[in-house]
Amino acid sequence: MQRWRGLDEIPADWGRCVLTIGVFDGVHRGHQQLIARAVEAARARGVAAVLMTFDPHPMEVVRPGSHPAQLTTLARRAELAEELGIDVFCVMPFTPEFMKLSPERYAHEILVERLHVAEVVVGENFTFGKKAAGTVDMLRSIGERFGFAVQGLTLVAEHAVTFSSTYIRSCVDAGDVAAAADALGRPHRVEGVVVHGDGRGRGLGFPTANVAPPIYAAIPADGVYAAWFTVLDSGSPVEGLTAGQRYLAAVSVGTNPTFSGRKRTVEAFVLDEKADLYGQHVAVDFVERLRGMEKFDSVEALISAMHRDAERAREVLTKIPQ
Repeated sequence: MQRWRGLDEIPADWGRCVLTIGVFDGVHRGHQQLIARAVEAARARGVAAVLMTFDPHPMEVVRPGSHPAQLTTLARRAELAEELGIDVFCVMPFTPEFMKLSPERYAHEILVERLHVAEVVVGENFTFGKKAAGTVDMLRSIGERFGFAVQGLTLVAEHAVTFSSTYIRSCVDAGDVAAAADALGRPHRVEGVVVHGDGRGRGLGFPTANVAPPIYAAIPADGVYAAWFTVLDSGSPVEGLTAGQRYLAAVSVGTNPTFSGRKRTVEAFVLDEKADLYGQHVAVDFVERLRGMEKFDSVEALISAMHRDAERAREVLTKIPQ
């Protein structure tokens, strides 16, 4: 898969393509349907399937300070798009100038003149251009003038719930990672680098990996979770764990109230394994919330609870087919 940042990276001999457009945060089941339809259309036409997304999130430019919690990093979105068959992952810098493009200029200058689209596949609620004035019907009208087709797909819904990034963020924020996983089609992932913490877990017999996520990462509500833990391949060897292989883990999200903590952390206890993980880029895939965050009357009570958490996490995760 080719990866472009901006239109200047389009090859000089670029031909026609089928394009799907959106932020695609989460690459959830609704996004997957759009991408699958775009890939299908591209294969039928014998052209490339292109996914165009934006960085930073448009909301941060439209209303600075309103950046929503991020379900997936750009790198993760690209990985998932590639798995779904996309040929080109194009990241458009979302600038104030880009934001001011009228729908007509947006379609003509970007879709027609630069990307040479043969077909565009979007959700039925897709908007584009200055003040989001462009609609799917407007895009169809422009397509009739410039010779490209437009598909506006109905949003994926189940049990009266429409799957969207906003819905999934609300699930994650409430700690309902099972509902988030159902909408995503996989567990919600938080990535980050393992950093030094206060070392308290090791002293209690539960050495944890203190994961420092990106600034806007969507972190589940405080509590203890069963999760998969994976060291992402960074090129540097990890003694004790194999990069790319997932391991059983019990993960604590919160402020360590038993010790009057203030800083919110994501700490993963990897079951049955020992490894020096400092500096490693890792992923935590949240499967099930085991309990809320509690303040215990004694260290002994906390240790007993941690043993129960570890066994419950093992019970949950070993029931899942590998």
